[in-house]
Amino acid sequence: MIPTPRLLATAAALAALALPAAAQQPIKIGFMAELSGPQGALGQDQYDAFMLIVEQNGGKLGGVPVQVLREDSQLKPEVAVQIVDKLIERERVPIITGVTFSNVMMAVHKKVTDKEVFLIGSNAGPSPIAGAQCSPYYFSTSWQNDQQAEVVGQYAKDKGYGKVVTIAPNYQSGKDHVAGFKRKYTGQVLQELYPALNTQDFSAEIAQIAAAQPQAVFAFLPGGLGINFVKQWAQAGMKSKIPLLSTSTTDGIGLPAMGDAATGLISGTFWGPDLTNPANQKFVKDFEAKYKRIPSQYAAQAYDSALLLDSAIRKVNGKIDDKKAFGAALKAADFKSVRGNFKFNNNQFPVQDWHMFEAVKDGQGRLTLKTIATPVKAGVDAFHSQCSLK
Repeated sequence: MIPTPRLLATAAALAALALPAAAQQPIKIGFMAELSGPQGALGQDQYDAFMLIVEQNGGKLGGVPVQVLREDSQLKPEVAVQIVDKLIERERVPIITGVTFSNVMMAVHKKVTDKEVFLIGSNAGPSPIAGAQCSPYYFSTSWQNDQQAEVVGQYAKDKGYGKVVTIAPNYQSGKDHVAGFKRKYTGQVLQELYPALNTQDFSAEIAQIAAAQPQAVFAFLPGGLGINFVKQWAQAGMKSKIPLLSTSTTDGIGLPAMGDAATGLISGTFWGPDLTNPANQKFVKDFEAKYKRIPSQYAAQAYDSALLLDSAIRKVNGKIDDKKAFGAALKAADFKSVRGNFKFNNNQFPVQDWHMFEAVKDGQGRLTLKTIATPVKAGVDAFHSQCSLK
């Protein structure tokens, strides 16, 4: 049968109706983080904050439906590599986000970016990927590892602490944090202690610190490591003897479990729940309302990663297959960050202020962080000059 003009017109109309539906195919986003074991709370806060934006937007980012594929890397680089292979080869995801620990990031960064898949890191920031191994397909909404420690080193210098001991787990991020502390601290480092990443009992390290008699201690002990250390530090009577300065230790993840052992301890990072900008006030209010807990910095970073993707996807009208345009939209960082002012440096790590916080109790008797100083303004990482990106 020869098609009549009416049949042709009907077919054309049906095809036109089908176009918007095709345009609304969900964008697949792989979300990979540590979601189990002693460090699982870090990844859970990342995931919960990311999904808070997705859910508030009705399952969309940038006005386009998204399908978030949640994966637990189990703090095992080999597992993370398998997950990335599945996400890229089987699921065909154009975006992967999350990534909690630096050993996992180092295992997957090149594999992801070499495939021209966009990787939006919302925690781990090892120095190689901020420097010579930077990629146009990698963006960070957190920090380069050394920077958290640099602000503590600056604070220790400002306070006049002449002798310190450092303690950090024996892996990439631990070494980065100690290097960052020493970059700004001008006194004497008496000892560098590197316990294993799965350490539960810190009695030997605490005894070594006591014997060294430093004027202060710098600690980077994330997740369960920090909870155990701070409790044991207080039980050993050290809390009243030697100032404990930390990062990613007395943070929003560990404070509820640490209890009174953490009160008065000092930490450094880029964000705290008391920052007064409107975006942060909304974030803290909404997160507490939904999850019944104070958000951590891990949540803040992931929330910003969702806002970043929301802004960039909207800028390109959902056409993320135009990789050059989408990369430029991400680089523009056209969103209101929970940390206030936000922009990317040439290596696509943030330029941001760095604060010091004291662990205090709020009006409800909950432990939280109170801003006490801002030693670094518009801080940039030490490796951006090694990055070839402009």
